[in-house]
Amino acid sequence: MSTKKISKKIIGYAVKRPGDEATAAQKPEFKREQSDSGGADIIRMHEKLERPEMLIGSTYKVKTPVSDHAMYITINDIVLNEGTKHEKRRPFEIFINSKNLDHYQWIVALTRIISAVFRKGGDVTFLVDELKAVFDPRGGYWKPGGTFMPSIIAELGYIVEKHLIFIGLLAAPELDDAQKKLIEEKKAEFEASKKQQDAFSKSEYPEGAQLCLKCSRAAVVMMDGCRTCLSCGDSKCG
Repeated sequence: MSTKKISKKIIGYAVKRPGDEATAAQKPEFKREQSDSGGADIIRMHEKLERPEMLIGSTYKVKTPVSDHAMYITINDIVLNEGTKHEKRRPFEIFINSKNLDHYQWIVALTRIISAVFRKGGDVTFLVDELKAVFDPRGGYWKPGGTFMPSIIAELGYIVEKHLIFIGLLAAPELDDAQKKLIEEKKAEFEASKKQQDAFSKSEYPEGAQLCLKCSRAAVVMMDGCRTCLSCGDSKCG
């Protein structure tokens, strides 16, 4: 039996069994996704990645009309390949804090699951669509500015989306020139269709004049305490 000297520190080991080579040959080879710029947009992290002593975080305040207390959502990021041209900032964990204890159980469960997905790495952007698709059976609520939220979980999805855009993991949604032009045309068409096109839209008589039953013109006004038509001169006072 030949011997081989190991010059490096042993960090793990595995027992080789018959048939391992055939099994390994059947496994597909996974390649690291590459972006157009040469860096990796999707980074595969592993379970052995330890939490650093300090993480960069952002806290978002959410005040919903369905709760008397605000929620504070903190998302901490880990910096990978720090100091190199492949430096990336990726979400690592999430915390939700609120004085309202009615939602304590699902808040703890949800934060642990989302944090586990963040630590696993890969394409974590799917969480945004999954969270935004949750609807409250009791109905949603309107935010200031006219945005409808189907549930508190959906608003959490918007917060995660906002953070991923902030760190560059998601691109900000923008309309192209053709879409902007189409929207402006439809807006102008809608406003034109809502303009008044009847006999009251353009009138030579004072605004607020009533319809005359004799000449059928909107020209009846109150003069000297008497209803008088400015078109045909008909008056109830004789």
